[in-house]
Parts: sequence; structure tokens; C-alpha cells
Amino acid sequence: MMTDTVALELLKDPYETFKLANELRKKAVGDVVTFVVNRNINFTDICINDCKFCSFRNRKKFLLSTEEIKRKVEEAVDFGCTEVCIQGGLLPNADIEFYISILDAVREVSKKIHIHAFSPMEIVHMAKNSKLTTLEVLKILKREGLGSMPGTAAEILNDCIREQICPMKLKTEEWVRVIKEAHGIGIPTTATMMYGHIDSWEDRIRHIMLIKRIQRETGGFTEFIPLSFMWMNNELGKRTKGVSGFDDLLVIAIARILLYPEIKNIQASWVKLGIKLAQASLNFGANDLGGTLIEENISKSAGATSGEFLSPEDLKELIIRAGRIPKQRDTLYNILD
Repeated sequence: MMTDTVALELLKDPYETFKLANELRKKAVGDVVTFVVNRNINFTDICINDCKFCSFRNRKKFLLSTEEIKRKVEEAVDFGCTEVCIQGGLLPNADIEFYISILDAVREVSKKIHIHAFSPMEIVHMAKNSKLTTLEVLKILKREGLGSMPGTAAEILNDCIREQICPMKLKTEEWVRVIKEAHGIGIPTTATMMYGHIDSWEDRIRHIMLIKRIQRETGGFTEFIPLSFMWMNNELGKRTKGVSGFDDLLVIAIARILLYPEIKNIQASWVKLGIKLAQASLNFGANDLGGTLIEENISKSAGATSGEFLSPEDLKELIIRAGRIPKQRDTLYNILD
């Protein structure tokens, strides 16, 4: 039985851990490496929160109009995107009607494109401003066209750490509740972990094991996405400069081992890791490279230098050169090739 203590043993011999992770990756998904053709839409950087790791909040103080959102969706449809991923800062008085207006803008352009939108923090925010429960909000959003949710705002699911790095954000218990409510009404989500700041390996392992327990209960996670802390242009970066590429690979490997067999898909974020390290991660437990993105604002604000866009052809070539089989997927991991 895998316990936190047993999991920590994986750190003692990283090379054996890497080997095991690669074996489990092959057992779970074979040699196929997936990607999604999607577009990011960050509708505002205006935010009432005060997260110490954020380099995006209130930098330009922009808010996209409905017409600007529609234009971005039109560009996504023309490009062949199957998904739009929509997140933004927390506007002070944004209620459920504001978020519905975003869904409506997408649906006016396309009835077909998958809407992957709104973190658990955004759900809590709109529920509070609308005087509704989070479950009521989720039911309304699903009815209005929400297809799935990013499991962001998780950072590290440890309230002692959260109190230091994101004191105004939702607590661990709230994140878990919203995720379970979403899964319970048929809204799948991703699961994320932002590591490499003031967290320890013990914190990371407890976070991953919590994700594993939720997945056993609900089966609602589509993938796990480790997100390496980007330290530039933010307050937390004054205290820590992130982790090494070796540790990035070790996080992916340990996630693969701990989440096996409950979560099949482990994503390597090419924006966070860089293209070559993301490519290398395919030998350390990862089997998905995320999306084309087209534009990306949050990591770029924190110093990411890998760009905002990789074409489907670029992603396929990257995967082939790593000795794997590229396949385009949709948000829910249905293979489209």
C-alpha cells in the first residue's frame, strides 16, 4: 500500500524512480503522446486577490469586451481549435451573470467548441457575489455550456503554505469541495500542483495523494498537471528561485508512480518547462504536452521564455523526435487523429 512514508522512499534512488515511472507510463498509455489544439483566453488581469506568486495581476488592468472575446473565439475556430480555455482575475463585483455572458459570447460564435473554463477560485468568487452556493453556480454554468474546468488555484493543498503564498485564496477544504461538486454533476476537471517555492517534498507528496483519493472517489480528473513555480516579477520570487530541471522531472516521475493507476494522463507543461525539458519528460512518466495555446499571459508575465504558441505540426515533430507516437486529442482525451 502506498503511504506518504513509502512515497518518500522514491527520493532515495531517483534513477530507479525514473525507470519505474517510465514503465508505468508505458503500461498505462503505451507510446502515444497526446496534445490538444486549443486557445487560451485570459479575459482580465484585474484581481482583488493578493497571491505572492502572481506576476499577472493588475499589470495592464485590461478587461476584454464581449466583442473581443468573440473575435478570439472566431480565430480559434478558424484555426481548428477544439477547445477554448478561459480564466481571468477576480473582478470585484463579477457575479454569475458576468460569467454567463462569457459563455454566451463563445456560444454565439460556436455551438461545438468545448469550453474549458473557470477555476474553483472563480466558482467561489461568483457564488459569493451572486449569493448562491457553489453547487448552484456549477449547475447553472453547466446548463449554460461549460464543458469542463481547470483544476487550478490548487497551488499546494496545505493551508499553512497557502496562508503564506495566497492568503486570500480559497482554502484546501473549499478547493476539494468545489472539485467534488463539479465531478458529482458531470463536470470533469484537471488537477494541478504548483511546486518549487516554499513547499517541501512531503508537501508535494501529500498533495498528490489527496488528488489520488479524490480520483478514487469521483473519477472526475482527466489529467494531472505539475506546474513549476515561475519566480520572476513576483513577491514570492524574492524568497526562492524555483527548482532545477532534475527536480521538475522527478516531480513528474513521482506523480506518475503515485497516481497509477487512478490517473492515466500526466501532462508536461512546455510553457513552464521549456520545449526540450518537456520533450525529455516523455521518458520520465509524462504522456501529454498540453495545448497549442495560441496566446499565454500568466506564465509569460512570470518570466517564461518558451513562447505562447506551438502549432500542431510543431508538437507532432517534437513528439516524433522523442521517439513517441503523436496523437491529437480533445479536452476529455478522446483521440481525434
